[in-house]
Amino acid sequence: MTVAVLIMAMGVIACGKASAQDKKPKEDKGNKPAKLVLKKGEKIAFIGDSITAGGARKNGYLTMVMEALNKEGLNLSRVAAGKSGHKSNDMLKRLDKDVISKKPQWMTLSCGVNDVWHFKLRLGKRTFKGVGLEEYKKNITAIIDKAQAANIKVMVLTSTMIGEDPERELNKNLIPYNAFLREIAKEKKCLLADLDQDMQEALKKIPDAAGKARMFGEHNYKRNIKNKLTTDGCHMNTLGNAMMAKGILRAFGLSEEKIAAAKKSWLKK
Repeated sequence: MTVAVLIMAMGVIACGKASAQDKKPKEDKGNKPAKLVLKKGEKIAFIGDSITAGGARKNGYLTMVMEALNKEGLNLSRVAAGKSGHKSNDMLKRLDKDVISKKPQWMTLSCGVNDVWHFKLRLGKRTFKGVGLEEYKKNITAIIDKAQAANIKVMVLTSTMIGEDPERELNKNLIPYNAFLREIAKEKKCLLADLDQDMQEALKKIPDAAGKARMFGEHNYKRNIKNKLTTDGCHMNTLGNAMMAKGILRAFGLSEEKIAAAKKSWLKK
């Protein structure tokens, strides 16, 4: 083989490799669409616990999400289906009544905090019962399956933290629950808003301020850093609701530029 022919052959091989690489996706964006996936006039149901119930208020994440999306001229409506203290078993029981009967086109599923927290939570003499990982998996799978069977598209939200300290035992206990949520979102072709990761990243960016942290149900909670994204270690303040809203909007496909503009307007109020 002549030198010229050899060089040409090597060039073909190199181009073939580059072409194959060009066809591969640059990164896994966590089931996030490249453009807005919602259609005009659709309805979104938000099912969850007290974080979602609080999210339906004036400065809550549901309100922020709907405001940002409707600025796109979509004329969307919402179903607020958050109930305090609810776990995966509770949400499965009321899914028909609180979501499917409302005939939404979309459902966001926020579930996991109480499933884990209720193994440890004590309020006075009141005790609670958590949901083990295997039962949780069955419940979440059933919720998604039932919603999809009713032609409802599902967005899975990973669970936010229980106390703003990732080293806390309860947050370590949440890890396999959130890992499952990521897995099932991929398996069932659901959108995914990874709010667990978003919250951890947001906490790193906000400077620590000295002061006693508040933790719901724990009067003797010992952490000398003021809460950043929550009012009480669990339920979101305005910044926390904005963090959640941003993750959901990103998962729906709203551009980063529009999300940034929306956040600016939320924080002015």
